[in-house]
Amino acid sequence: MSETPLHAAAARDDVATIDKLLSEGVKIDARDNTGATALLVATHQNIIDAARALIEAGADVNAKDNIEDSPYLYAGARGHLEILKMTLSHGADLTSTNRYGGTALIPASERGHVETVRTLIEAGVDVDHVNKLSWTALLEAIILGDGGERHQQVVALLVEAGTDVNLADGEGVTPLQHARSRGYREIADILVAAGAH
Repeated sequence: MSETPLHAAAARDDVATIDKLLSEGVKIDARDNTGATALLVATHQNIIDAARALIEAGADVNAKDNIEDSPYLYAGARGHLEILKMTLSHGADLTSTNRYGGTALIPASERGHVETVRTLIEAGVDVDHVNKLSWTALLEAIILGDGGERHQQVVALLVEAGTDVNLADGEGVTPLQHARSRGYREIADILVAAGAH
């Protein structure tokens, strides 16, 4: 099935049409040809009002599309904080994973979304979850990050949340070794202070 009128309304942030369609009984979690629900369409574009209308009407924040993205996972990965917070207060599955086997915390850490990382940690996402690449949020923040201010803050938040600073990747390389090999001195200092070796 291609785009429904509900998907189209979500994409243009047309809350009045969303409300009207839902009152007429359209399926709130109907899928388009990518497997996306109308809520995921709104989440992709960070359209907050449409997302709110759909979530408050009961849209499934954990409904995954054909590539295993859900509104909750996508909002976390992209740092769409308002929508993320709405999904968290409406039943987001903190254990759900993306196509890489990662929780929302892992790509949020990789991309340096500081407030998103803080929000996900406070929500209770497992800080030491290991994805299909054998990487944790801490490893992704170091390996795929740029070592700058935002990634330093992410590492500090993960350490503060009790992440295992010595949990190595699939080849036995530790977070500290990765930080040092990239010349990320500030991150290395945070790790050493937390007992990394």
